[in-house]
Amino acid sequence: MERLPPYKVRCTLTFGDIYGQVLLWIMVIFMSLAAAMALMGASRPLFALMAVGLVLVLSLPFLLFAFVTTLLNHVALEPLPQGDTTPASIGGEALPERMAAD
Repeated sequence: MERLPPYKVRCTLTFGDIYGQVLLWIMVIFMSLAAAMALMGASRPLFALMAVGLVLVLSLPFLLFAFVTTLLNHVALEPLPQGDTTPASIGGEALPERMAAD
């Protein structure tokens, strides 16, 4: 059975890739808080708390799904050059001699 060549895993995700998702979720949170404050003013504090909780519970799975799929789309597997499998080339740092012996 032939061994697969070594790969280097790189994450190319930048803040700009998720910036729109963060802004959209903040906007949803502020709108739910505004609705809650309006319900508080209408002497319905229980409905206000339930509205904020419902918005958070329903929006959080969509936010996590968006973040995770964006992250997975930015993971890159790059093959290492042939014969270049030292720890420094893989992305790790070489250990000092006294630590390697432990």
